[in-house]
Amino acid sequence: MTGVVEVGELPPVSEPAELGPDDRVRRLRPVVPGDRARGWWVTLAVTLLGGVVRFWNLGWPTDKGTPVFDEKYYVAQAWQVLRNGGYEDNPGYEVVVHPPFGKQLIAVGEWLFGYDGVGWRFASAVAGTVCIFLVVRIARRLTRSTLLGALAGVLLICDGVSHVQSRMGMLDIFGALFVVIAFACLLVDRDQVRDRLAAAVDEGWIGLSDYGPRLGFRWWRFAAGISIGLMCAVKWNGAYYIAAFGLLTVIWDATARRAAGVARPWVGALLRDVLPALWAILLIPVLVYLGSWWAWFASETAVDRHAAGTLVAASDWLPDALRSFFFYEGNVLRFHENLLTNAPGVGTHPWESKPWTWPMGLRPMLYYYEQSPSPLAAGCGAAECVGATMLVGTPAMWWLAFPMIGWSLWRALAHLDWRHAAVLVAYLAGLLPWFLNVDRQMFFFYTTPLAPFLVLGLVLACGDVLGRAGAGAERRGTGLLVVAMYTGLVVANFVWLWPILNGVPISADQWQAELWLPSWR
Repeated sequence: MTGVVEVGELPPVSEPAELGPDDRVRRLRPVVPGDRARGWWVTLAVTLLGGVVRFWNLGWPTDKGTPVFDEKYYVAQAWQVLRNGGYEDNPGYEVVVHPPFGKQLIAVGEWLFGYDGVGWRFASAVAGTVCIFLVVRIARRLTRSTLLGALAGVLLICDGVSHVQSRMGMLDIFGALFVVIAFACLLVDRDQVRDRLAAAVDEGWIGLSDYGPRLGFRWWRFAAGISIGLMCAVKWNGAYYIAAFGLLTVIWDATARRAAGVARPWVGALLRDVLPALWAILLIPVLVYLGSWWAWFASETAVDRHAAGTLVAASDWLPDALRSFFFYEGNVLRFHENLLTNAPGVGTHPWESKPWTWPMGLRPMLYYYEQSPSPLAAGCGAAECVGATMLVGTPAMWWLAFPMIGWSLWRALAHLDWRHAAVLVAYLAGLLPWFLNVDRQMFFFYTTPLAPFLVLGLVLACGDVLGRAGAGAERRGTGLLVVAMYTGLVVANFVWLWPILNGVPISADQWQAELWLPSWR
């Protein structure tokens, strides 16, 4: 009988239905939320709230009117930048071991407000506030949900690491800003590429080549390259994102070609997308990095500016300026290579940590500490008062880092969810490279660029808990309740930590209650 499978026989294999042009266009063009205006109003409202939180009493605390912790290096160097017109000139100590751009940004605040706490930290607070704005927009683009975009902004506002680093005259918040900008640009580029391929499908010329069409100049990817270059011009760890984001964008191109019905999508990506990606994500950052040294090249007294012929032999084929520059960069590289725990002249820092402790924030950092009878710690209403600023990740988020990583891996591998994969790549690009040399002296503030992607990973998980828009009312209502309860927990946790994130004087008993783990002491 037709259609009946006899005992011992295998059922016939049915070929999947070939997707038509309309189906492919729908796969390539994402659904755009219909609340565009509301999305912008929500973004601005959350950003305004974040700005108030980041700028509140920005000039406090100080070390008796001087910078605290590593601010002592960077705000002083920024003052030199402001005085000299863009460069440092501290050859006697040779502690200028990071590129100039972050210190030039700090110098803007010092130019506006002077050499005080507000001036040192103004640029950092602006960078931290812009990060909130971007994370709201990124999460909305990833999830197509204004609600989840707003949730991402609230979580980043309540992150202790982002909050403290946004209120310190240090470099790491600028690195976080530029990596978030680069990620946002690549997301827009992904949508634009898929839209171009959808147009090719719709107009019927997608199959003119087995490799698919050329995708034209991609301004958003170009902007991503500029942003990565600026991150490298703040700190060298921006170079890790060149490899991660370069690989990510080429994979996105290949999968977009496949979704468009290109006969040989991966070969097409190799032939038509790899070289443009190398240009945008590798060459452009290198050029931007070199350009960030403009003031050094134009100066006469910058650190090692005229090393060629004095500290190092001149070159027959390389201009003295470049010879001096590479000598200086070599000195910086040797500094970082020799910054080892227990090395001679380095020793062990009381607050150093290793990267396996970072995802959960097991070893935070104490930036500032005053205890009564110091007048700076007075005013808590108790006999003994403490004023302290500690860099600590909000446990309600950071203690979920490993579950977030596991869930994102599951969604990326088992469900081929590109959103979880993209966020996880960005998160791990800021974490895994530090395992290459675990003997190096390291600190928890190196995780500043991780925080926005931790938030995005948690928001994607919250979106999965919330359920699809088409799910039943009971399913969506239960999911919304769980997400709301979690958001309340994060906010409450941040409020509890507020005194030790901002140096607010508290009683000695409350100070002890704030230190949840022995490793926090």
